[in-house]
Amino acid sequence: MLQLMRYLKPYGFTIVAIIILILLQSLADLYLPTLMSDIVNNGIISGDTGYIWKMGGFMLAVSVVGTIVSILASLYASKVSSAFGKVVRHKVFSKVESFSTQEFDKLGTASLITRTTNDINQVQQVVLMILRMMVMAPLMCIGGIIMALYKDVKLSMVLLVVVPILAIAILAIVRIAMPYFKMMQKKLDRINLVLREGLTGIRVIRAFNRTSYEEGRFTESNKDLMDTAVKVNQIMAFMMPLMMLIMNICVIAIVWFGSHRIDANDMMIGDLMAFIQYAMQIMFSLLMMSMMLVMIPRAQASAVRINEVLDMEASVKDEPAFKQAAAKPGFEATEAVIAFDQVSYTYPGAEKPAVENLSFTCKQGEVTAIIGGTGSGKSTVIQLIERFFDSNQGEIRFKGVNVKDWSLDELRGNIALVPQKTTIFSGTVAENIRYGKEDASDEEVREAAAIAQALPFIERMEQGFDTMLAQGGTNISGGQKQRLSIARALVRKPSLYLFDDSFSALDYKTDAALRAALKTHVHDAAMIIVAQRVSTVMHAEQIIVMDEGVIVGKGTHHELLQSCEVYREIVQSQLSEEESA
Repeated sequence: MLQLMRYLKPYGFTIVAIIILILLQSLADLYLPTLMSDIVNNGIISGDTGYIWKMGGFMLAVSVVGTIVSILASLYASKVSSAFGKVVRHKVFSKVESFSTQEFDKLGTASLITRTTNDINQVQQVVLMILRMMVMAPLMCIGGIIMALYKDVKLSMVLLVVVPILAIAILAIVRIAMPYFKMMQKKLDRINLVLREGLTGIRVIRAFNRTSYEEGRFTESNKDLMDTAVKVNQIMAFMMPLMMLIMNICVIAIVWFGSHRIDANDMMIGDLMAFIQYAMQIMFSLLMMSMMLVMIPRAQASAVRINEVLDMEASVKDEPAFKQAAAKPGFEATEAVIAFDQVSYTYPGAEKPAVENLSFTCKQGEVTAIIGGTGSGKSTVIQLIERFFDSNQGEIRFKGVNVKDWSLDELRGNIALVPQKTTIFSGTVAENIRYGKEDASDEEVREAAAIAQALPFIERMEQGFDTMLAQGGTNISGGQKQRLSIARALVRKPSLYLFDDSFSALDYKTDAALRAALKTHVHDAAMIIVAQRVSTVMHAEQIIVMDEGVIVGKGTHHELLQSCEVYREIVQSQLSEEESA
């Protein structure tokens, strides 16, 4: 957890102020029993009303000062801990944004959500506790012991016996409870995973009538977390009664031995009353330290999980030295916008490469289509171009420069991707299209929608481009979502378009109209289309046929019909002889 404390450096002055305020509060709390002792000894016993009023007023003033500094200390401690939480959450979120799909797969989305929310909240609460109690508890304990010794050294022997017993009891309970606190974090990850799967997959769950099964999974995870939490609370429930028992025995012992000392005129009544209060302060300071002993290891487990995210090296590096990368000098439009040179990639833990020895080029104004069976590596090609992960072998060049030599911002700023899984954000239709180009004008948004064949259904909406879309686009159809996703890419006007099976939800008529519009309007960029339909790819200048991660055919539709058996089989399964001709 100390590693995270570096984010408190900007608040050093405030932390010093908090420590000073807590010191003043502790001094005020330690001084009050002595004032009360003086009032009893010098005022009440002697009947000096004037002294009582005088010292009572002074005691009230000390209490007011102690209350004010306590409020200020709490206020500033809350501000610092909240600011700390904000900074750490921002750091974690920024780090996660730099991760490739490999890091997401390794950590898991559900775990990342828990780490960004619950784990950071745990550490934030402990920072608040440290700022308030880490200083106060030792001060009160040491100060209480000093003041108790000042009042009566012999009676302090009671504390010498009771305090170690209390400390040992607290440590024993905390030691038993700590493993359960660590288990709770993992079980919280599990319940988050089940909940996320249940919510995102609700349509599939209902379609297959598996609602009861998912309820059972959630109930099981929920009960597992509850059982662990109950176990922890049962263990921790012993702490307070045990402390109260020891404290009450301590008070009885102090009163018992103190009464004998008063009888022997070795101690005054006021001093005994003050001694009891100091004993209580010592006990409660130990209680505060026990609370920290409980919370700090739990926060330590959370801090380890947070640091695991912050320390994880992204497999796709955006090196500062590459920030100025651009197209090589003298780059001409006739050259390949994108070129693969003996590229191979193997997913972590996989037995064989997802793609192997891929070599092809795509020039400006050309459409390169990639077709093949499921699992043939088509989408992997798209993700390698976008550097969602980096190739193990070979080189991918964009505008003549290795994609690894481009900054990620520059590279992705020159590419527009329409992913296989359409993502629609909550907001208006126009805002979703402008996600591709933040400063796009209304005319550019409308033009992109028209090319994407989205304009007809947008205009039928009551509020047109200002129509609000639900999160995930649940209030529009799959084909409409896909066309908006295509419009989002088109409004960017990049050097390279990547369509990853982006026409699958479109009917044949819309598909044909969209391809014709692309051919007419998008002629100054290269285009790669991954598709399952032969009708979508057959008019491309270059068709690449993939099978089990390797290129088995390359050419035009008619060339491949003659030379590629795999392509011929795909065509025969989808088109009649007349259509394929």
